[in-house]
Amino acid sequence: MSREKLSVTIITFNEEANIRDCLESVRWADEIVVVDCGSTDRTVEISREYTDKVFHNPWPGHKEQKNFAIAQASHLWIFSLDADERSTDGLRDFICKELEHPAHDGYRFPRKNHFLGRWIRYGGWYPDRVLRLFRRDRGAFGGKNPHDKVIIENGSVAEPDAPILHYTYRSVAHYAEKVNSYTTIMARERFDAGASGSAALFLAPVKSVTKFFEVYFFKRSILDGFPGLIIAMVSAYATFLRYAKIWELSRSEKRS
Repeated sequence: MSREKLSVTIITFNEEANIRDCLESVRWADEIVVVDCGSTDRTVEISREYTDKVFHNPWPGHKEQKNFAIAQASHLWIFSLDADERSTDGLRDFICKELEHPAHDGYRFPRKNHFLGRWIRYGGWYPDRVLRLFRRDRGAFGGKNPHDKVIIENGSVAEPDAPILHYTYRSVAHYAEKVNSYTTIMARERFDAGASGSAALFLAPVKSVTKFFEVYFFKRSILDGFPGLIIAMVSAYATFLRYAKIWELSRSEKRS
């Protein structure tokens, strides 16, 4: 039976370690679009083994880059993946079957996050639902960078059980590196939107302590063993860092 055609979109930057497995997992799609922002490793070379639709676009931001990738796609239906994510056989079967007669405008999948040699079950890391399959005329990426998300203003969204696999941070060092990068982006966006440096001075310790208890106890990352403790501690650190950077920006703006 015929189905709606599907474009997979992926954005990349120095993803040589991940991109082949990601592309292998979606080679069943009708089209794969890769948008790279200037990789210096073999990301682009590997991508061209799977698709001729490999584009270069200087980095404009997470949501902006993902929307640029959608603009390069040929088909109505988009399946957006990050380079460190994978489709599964079950997810492929669900998508192909659903696109024979789509009942909704978007689909929000659970995401299984792999960290430090195990699948993380708690701490807000599962089911970690993400809307990744959608009609491009009904949805687009929005939200606040770096935590982009697909927004469908007028349409229905389903939540099937088939998961996306996410091979997240390679190590504790990689986790800390990403937190440093992401909190810089988030602090700038919030400061530009009017966040107060004096309020950040108060909120930094309060919110970071609250975040630890939320993740470790209320979201039960304690049940994920030592990796769960790392997640709770780094979540608290990320919260503190975000407010500290807002405070820092307020001081530098005053001086200038």
